[in-house]
Amino acid sequence: MRIDRRLTFIGVMLIVLSMTMATQYATTKVPYTFGIVHPSNADIRFVASDNCSDDNLPVLRVSNNASGSQFVEIKLGDWFPNSVKNYTAAFAIVNEEQFPVNITHVNVSGDASTYIDIWLHTNRTIEAALEADAADYEKVVSAGVSQHTSNSVAWVLAEGDGNVAYMNGTGEYGIYTDWDPDDSAHIRYNGSTNIWAKNQTRDWVWVQITLNIPSGASANSAATGQIWFHFEASTHD
Repeated sequence: MRIDRRLTFIGVMLIVLSMTMATQYATTKVPYTFGIVHPSNADIRFVASDNCSDDNLPVLRVSNNASGSQFVEIKLGDWFPNSVKNYTAAFAIVNEEQFPVNITHVNVSGDASTYIDIWLHTNRTIEAALEADAADYEKVVSAGVSQHTSNSVAWVLAEGDGNVAYMNGTGEYGIYTDWDPDDSAHIRYNGSTNIWAKNQTRDWVWVQITLNIPSGASANSAATGQIWFHFEASTHD
């Protein structure tokens, strides 16, 4: 009997321990939502301005506007060796998020990327390097090489307001961004010269793309590549 009681006690203890050590399982769910939109209507969006030398359509365009194929691309025309072409307003980058966003750095790939310089600057009609104030421009790519890193802040886009019909809101310094006039490029467009972008205080910046083709450049009828713009934002102090 004494042995049975001990065995019973041990059995009870094992049951208690197995209960206290048992794995707990639970399931819950959280709904989410997001939108897949046209590139001109995104929270960080690109707005066209300069026209391409080849076809007089915006440099920035959406070639196929069918749902599922709405990708922005840049066309820069045909240029001969020993020439320089500046698109001072190839496009604008606009922040519609309701907090500031940093552009940390920009990098380029492609078979002729060494011929490309990229600038962020304020005045769409002036070459970036000729802007009056050094604070009004920042060279982010030189001969295809990024001039910044992920730890940099090349430019600060001010807080946006989510209104994709305007850059910098609808007030005194707002700029209307309607669709391109004949809708052939399927992109929002702006040609305003009277309001400049401003680092940290306005929600857009102009992107200048410069082609600097050396005298010994080999013929290439379809040089292609990618440009990456890297963004960073902090939503809490």
